[in-house]
Amino acid sequence: MTDTATDARTAPVAVWQVLEKMTKEEREAWRVAPIANRPTPEQRNLDIGFPFGWYPFMLAKDLAVGEVKPARYFARDLAVWRGEDGQVRMVDAYCKHLGAHMGHGGKVHGNLLECPFHAWRYDGEEGVVKEIPYAKAIPPQVKRKCTRTWHIREANQWLWVWYHPEDAAPLYDVVDLPEASDPDWTPYDIVEWRIFGSLQNMAENGVDFAHFKYIHGTAELPSSELSWGEWDRCGIVRAKMGTPKGMVDGAITSNSMGPGQAWVRFTGICETLLVACIIPVELDELQVIYCYTQPKEQAEGPMAGLARAIIKDVNKQLDQDKVVWDRMRYEPNPIICDSDGPIPHFRKFYSRFYAAGDGVPSSQRKAG
Repeated sequence: MTDTATDARTAPVAVWQVLEKMTKEEREAWRVAPIANRPTPEQRNLDIGFPFGWYPFMLAKDLAVGEVKPARYFARDLAVWRGEDGQVRMVDAYCKHLGAHMGHGGKVHGNLLECPFHAWRYDGEEGVVKEIPYAKAIPPQVKRKCTRTWHIREANQWLWVWYHPEDAAPLYDVVDLPEASDPDWTPYDIVEWRIFGSLQNMAENGVDFAHFKYIHGTAELPSSELSWGEWDRCGIVRAKMGTPKGMVDGAITSNSMGPGQAWVRFTGICETLLVACIIPVELDELQVIYCYTQPKEQAEGPMAGLARAIIKDVNKQLDQDKVVWDRMRYEPNPIICDSDGPIPHFRKFYSRFYAAGDGVPSSQRKAG
């Protein structure tokens, strides 16, 4: 039988000119390399604050009992440690005594964090100084709450931190994903990026249907089924992908709980769960870590090549997006045309994650 299928691949997308000449090693370095001479957050309208929610910041296995590490997220310096009871705690990094950064050289004393400078020992729940080994008395200013403490959860192999600019308590919980702890699924295949942009722009990408054709090379604009909850949303995007043998129907189901927890399930020939671990570092910088897991019988069997190809293709798509995101500004009053997707609806939904005064560039706040 003669194969009469027509090659339906689209021409290379415009952003590919930035990526096509990179070797594998160069591309991996480019994903996390800093960008020189980038505009300020204010110049790009990225000074909109951070949306509140749960954010994954570190793989749980990377923090051992008795270990202290520095961290920087939400434009704040932080210190995180795992006490002798196995619980993870986090406080703002700087000691109230003389300002030492407790994430660098600090140590765990029982379940307390000990400052490396003078051994002041902080509690991770109440945010008070519990012990000063050389002092006869603890100053009253630090016997009451003197530093911010952070809500921490451990789920899906990650440590999660609750961020709210006003330190409000969590309004919802982290969603447990059964595949992440299923022994019949592979260990995470992990890929990391630094995106020099805002979480707002990155999140909107999921409902920007027109970009699938011009950034990712889909043959047509995709169709979608969207649902919106109080704090969560779900989208099923269907698109025809051009291949050497003609059109192939593709679909992905993406879910999110708040701005910080997102996961995507790919079904079909090889099931794949992508846990997208994204957290703001600065107003114009995101830590993005993609964790993939697949059924072992598929990923390690005859279809192993296909399983790897799925992961490689998703990584390529994020590379394509990164070319734009790294230099993109936020448009608070965008001009939308038909077939763009429900961007205004998304913005209305997403605005609930900003505390009062956030979500708007400073230039607009001054103008108002």
